[in-house]
Amino acid sequence: MLVGIDASRAVADRPTGTETYSRRLIQALLDLESDHRFRLYFRSAPPPGSFQNAEHRSIPFPRLWTHLRLSREMVVAPPDLLFVPSHVVPLIHPAHTIVTIHDLGYLHFPSAHPGPQRTYLDLSTRWSARAASHVLADSGATKADLIEHYGTSPDKISVAYPGIDESIRPVKDEEQIRSVLREYDISGDYFLFLGTLQPRKNLRRLVDAFGKVVANASGRALKLVLAGKRGWLCQNLGEYIAGLGLTDRVLLPGYVAEEDKASLLSGALGFLFPSLYEGFGLPVLEAQACGCPVVTSNTSSLPEVAGEAALLVDPEDVDAIAGAAARLTQDPRLRDSLRRRGLANVDRFSWRMCARSVLAVIEAELCQGQGTVV
Repeated sequence: MLVGIDASRAVADRPTGTETYSRRLIQALLDLESDHRFRLYFRSAPPPGSFQNAEHRSIPFPRLWTHLRLSREMVVAPPDLLFVPSHVVPLIHPAHTIVTIHDLGYLHFPSAHPGPQRTYLDLSTRWSARAASHVLADSGATKADLIEHYGTSPDKISVAYPGIDESIRPVKDEEQIRSVLREYDISGDYFLFLGTLQPRKNLRRLVDAFGKVVANASGRALKLVLAGKRGWLCQNLGEYIAGLGLTDRVLLPGYVAEEDKASLLSGALGFLFPSLYEGFGLPVLEAQACGCPVVTSNTSSLPEVAGEAALLVDPEDVDAIAGAAARLTQDPRLRDSLRRRGLANVDRFSWRMCARSVLAVIEAELCQGQGTVV
């Protein structure tokens, strides 16, 4: 059977969570032994040598690529099944179409999204959940949201946990860590946040909490590194930090290259990720994989992902965030315990296991009969 995959987000120059998911999962699917043929659809040509063992279809189009250009492809030369790992189901699609829905955070915290973006996310996700013949959810939390908010049948949803890049491991070479820290102008003891800078990540409360830690740190020169590219509604974050007198303590180094992540995580005193909502929370796993103690939220999918290997806090309680961060600074035994438990926890997740789960869903769909376009 011919399996088509929307790979348009798998070749982003600066990948964030959904782009990383698309790239890693597609490669893991191609690495599995399968009798199926795979055809990947790109908006622009992928780098040479990438995604071998698959047919490539580069179909450039200036606007509305999914609903116009990819839809046309589904009419002209439809696959038996279409898989959309991190985008939207096209208006015209095979009867057997699988889509991954990563989260419904815009419903829980609407103020954390610009109005037009929130409307688009709601309409496109609602459409995808209805139009697809089967839905993949990153977590049990996302599955529950789909059932509650969009009325999606539980039988139509499968949970397939994303994996973690095998290159994300503890860096034991101190000089390598120092070299990366110099590149981002980081020195001394620091807490790290890593992710897109946007309101859903709860950064203002995190900065407030860090200010409380600093005030009680007895002169210890702690820093907070908020690493990641700027997202929506974060234009005034620097001004907010300055207003608290923390400009020298809170660093904004910008986007972090994939090859530098492990060093930054390995060198950190702790990873602070009190996000308001996550469909999965891959940064938590990346921190644990590098032996970095984690403080994260007790909401959405984060307890599901972090397991018993993190300090869980109410993300809307600044004192709780500050208290957990302070415990990391004061208790080396706690840090060591979280490191050990975190390294054990990540063994529950891999892209190969994710790909096997997805392939099982693909084969179950294909067993229902040859696809037709709808």
